[in-house]
Amino acid sequence: MSNDKKYELLYWPGIPGRGEFVRLTFEATRTPYLDVSNQVEGGIHQILALKDEKATWDADGNPPALAPPALRVHGEGKKGGALVISQTPAILAFLGEKLDLAGSDAAERAWIQALALTALDLNNEAHDTHHPVSTLAYYEDQKTESLRKATDFRETRIPKFLGYFERVLKGNKEGQGKYLVGDKLSYADLALWQVVHGLKFAFPKEMKAREEAGEVPTIFKTFSPSVPEHGQLKEYLSSDRRKPYSKGIFRHYPELDRQ
Repeated sequence: MSNDKKYELLYWPGIPGRGEFVRLTFEATRTPYLDVSNQVEGGIHQILALKDEKATWDADGNPPALAPPALRVHGEGKKGGALVISQTPAILAFLGEKLDLAGSDAAERAWIQALALTALDLNNEAHDTHHPVSTLAYYEDQKTESLRKATDFRETRIPKFLGYFERVLKGNKEGQGKYLVGDKLSYADLALWQVVHGLKFAFPKEMKAREEAGEVPTIFKTFSPSVPEHGQLKEYLSSDRRKPYSKGIFRHYPELDRQ
């Protein structure tokens, strides 16, 4: 297929994963992009080449990536070719500046970056509930450790993180419960929204119990419903372009949820 899009997302096919934070950024701003592994025939080979352990600096002057996701930006490389950026927070910070999702001044840019990194920390901890020992081993081979990890995550880490974000949302009077910083959408809002959405899939009983108990009401009642109202997010979330949770970061194992 021909490609006239400036931005290309390089990530695994068929799952939301860490690439979803990047997709949401594009969809919220109605920015055209190419999701290489899902839209290009044989696109998976580009992702495999990206993480090749023998890869070195490419012809456009970009260092190798450790792992997906990566963003390819045509025309912005050091040598006039494509710029390739890896690491989810680095991609979000770059796109935030380009797509007006990074705040209105230096202070807001710093706050948004910090908040996005905090949401991504929670994202990583959610992943570790089903792979606490090794990312290379099957869940079934570390199930005992996963049960312990998930219990601590549900009882300690979820309330700690969500309680923090609740305080941020309530304290930002300009945002009226809809935005973490200022009075408009940022990539930190998108990152938090995605993690909360994923937690509802992975730990539905835990999240429902906390919502019914009236915990973090701003997150559940104001923030979460408002984010999809931006750009073409609502349309995207109901389309087949939004990949279902499966064997990625957010997995639903009933035994790891509240009993």
